This record gives sequence, structure tokens and C-alpha cells, in this order.
Amino acid sequence: MADPMRIRAQAAGGKATVRVLMSHEMESGQRKDAAGKTVPAWFIQEVTATLNGKQVLSAEWGPAVAKNPFMQFNIKNAKAGDKVAVTWKDNKGDTRTDEATVS
Repeated sequence: MADPMRIRAQAAGGKATVRVLMSHEMESGQRKDAAGKTVPAWFIQEVTATLNGKQVLSAEWGPAVAKNPFMQFNIKNAKAGDKVAVTWKDNKGDTRTDEATVS
């Protein structure tokens, strides 16, 4: 399983700003190794976020997203103490879910 995501969620003015740094190699499938063989594609396909168990974000990604992607988004009506969970699934079927508390 991949390394944990770094998630920060800060409430201000009736919303929470969520910042997520995901640990993933993100191979496009177009690069060649030293022997000239194509490195197989390996990238995050789906990202979802929930606030206290209710889905607030859904995204579909492709091979053009950079290694160890960073994502930032806002959630309306979030307050300190709420739980934000972020889940990703890659094209090899691996998944990762991490959670943070809004501060």
C-alpha cells in the first residue's frame, strides 16, 4: 500500500479549505526504461472526498497528472471538529483512504 496522504483542513468563514498531498508514482505509460522498454501506466483514476461520511467531491484523473499530486478544494458549511476523508483508486486497483479533522 502507498504512503499516507498529508491532509490539512482549516475552517474559516463558513467553509473549510482542504489541502491534500498524495504519495503516488503516477507513470503515464509513455516513458521508457534504461533497456528501452515502455514503463507500464500506473496512475490515480478516481478521487473522492467526504465530509462526515457525505460525499462532497468526485474527480476522474488520467495519466497526465504529476507524481505525488497536490489537490486543494473548499467545502461549504464545514466547521472545526468535522471529519474529512479522501480516497483514491488507481488503474491497478490499489486504493488508499486517509482522514483529517477540520481545525
